[in-house]
Amino acid sequence: MVDIQLRSRHRPSDADIVSPGACRVAMVVEYDGTAYSGWQRQANAPSVQQCLEEAVTALTGETIPVIGCSRTDAGVHALGLVCHMDTRSRIPPDRLPYALNTKLPWDIRVRSAKAAPPGFHARYSTCAKVYRYTFYNSRQMCAIGRQYAAHVPKKMDDDRVLQAAGDLLGTKDFRAFAASGNVSKTTVRTMYAVQLRREGDQVVFRVMGDGFLYNMVRIIAGTLSEIGTGKRPSECIREAVETGSRLCLGMTAPACGLMLERVLYEGDEEIISKLFDPEQSGVLYFGSGKE
Repeated sequence: MVDIQLRSRHRPSDADIVSPGACRVAMVVEYDGTAYSGWQRQANAPSVQQCLEEAVTALTGETIPVIGCSRTDAGVHALGLVCHMDTRSRIPPDRLPYALNTKLPWDIRVRSAKAAPPGFHARYSTCAKVYRYTFYNSRQMCAIGRQYAAHVPKKMDDDRVLQAAGDLLGTKDFRAFAASGNVSKTTVRTMYAVQLRREGDQVVFRVMGDGFLYNMVRIIAGTLSEIGTGKRPSECIREAVETGSRLCLGMTAPACGLMLERVLYEGDEEIISKLFDPEQSGVLYFGSGKE
């Protein structure tokens, strides 16, 4: 069992009080981000949030916001993005996925829905997030699944990649890992666990942290791919943390390989052990003595 305790810093305020007659519903959404500008509604481009809000209006007649746990960039996918809405609909929460999916495009699915506990906020109650990045490590790119992986034609050294990824673990200033345009108040984050698995020609990198900066996971992924192919020294991640210099790091990997896999809240510790089993190879986690 991984000894990580999930504790939310969110302290419910008046903004979290649901108006009489309404119910706050928490939903888990899966989507293929290929055709979208990201999660957040945009003025001149299609977004996942817009599609969901339009589906809610078509189903219930309500024009209400759907609040997501975080934003995702254009082209990034999600297996388990969490969002919430305050609805007066009489449709039971557990029936909403079936009803909403009839109004949504094929590349967006509501996987589950339930009445949220008091004070819950999809974004502010978040304790940790798990992202997965997939490389297709073969001389030729695949035809099927190409929209979910980044092509790395040169053979990657998996052991070298995992060793370098271990330098991410802990509470550190990750300012070197933020793309220009980052608006976070602080660049200090805690990375709890990393994992690297090879599945045939696919190399899957997974990371869990209490939060991520703008393009942070894609910068990590691009750097790891260059470390794995010998283009960049394995010490570059440690040097980037120590110096804060983006120049120590590699390219920003393509959006297509990135997926928001899980969003974790208080009480979700068992999920961590399932995703990052410390008894299996290819897993390192903070506080275990393995980092």
